[in-house]
Amino acid sequence: MAIAYRQQIDDDTEFALWKIEEQTDDLYRQLQLNSDEKAFVEGISNGKRHLHWLGTRVLLRKMLNTEEYIDCRVDEHGKPYLFTLPYHISLSHSFDYAAVMVSKKSPVGIDIEQIKQKVERIAHKFMRPEELAFIEPEHRIEQLYVCWCAKEAIYKCYGQKEVSFLDHIILEPFKFNERGEVQARLNNGEVDLPYTVGFMQYEDYMLGFVKG
Repeated sequence: MAIAYRQQIDDDTEFALWKIEEQTDDLYRQLQLNSDEKAFVEGISNGKRHLHWLGTRVLLRKMLNTEEYIDCRVDEHGKPYLFTLPYHISLSHSFDYAAVMVSKKSPVGIDIEQIKQKVERIAHKFMRPEELAFIEPEHRIEQLYVCWCAKEAIYKCYGQKEVSFLDHIILEPFKFNERGEVQARLNNGEVDLPYTVGFMQYEDYMLGFVKG
């Protein structure tokens, strides 16, 4: 499967989606992995998690348009980074899709989620009362997913563990559309950072993406 969707954010930032229709072996053959990565992949039980790991790496390879080995590591906070290449990256996946965002100059964050009714049951865990107040009843599920994806994208962009979606990431009121932006702040007592998060609905998935 080729790239399903690709969007240029600015001169040095873009994201793309890959629909994972391949089998594990098909994805594996498209990668170069070192011995540690091979051991890690072999230690993942076959299933979606296996496909997601491989799918995000294949998509990253396509976006960087290289046949060379890509040394993709994870820092102490769980944020992926490229050891030898001058790009900031963010990875996400949900069911049949992998998502990757890259930038030459700035930290980035991306999140993709399949839209399901279950988000309503956990909304109180990541939404403040004033945020729940602006949710539109006719688009409740979709808009809640925008909020989740926006907060997750900011969390990934900031790249530090000690951040609460409920307490530290605050969204401004916004109207739901299939594509738009939401203004937000991350304030955890140590930093106070503004963000403009893009969002879009793609098929039955919601996507949030942000550049630091």
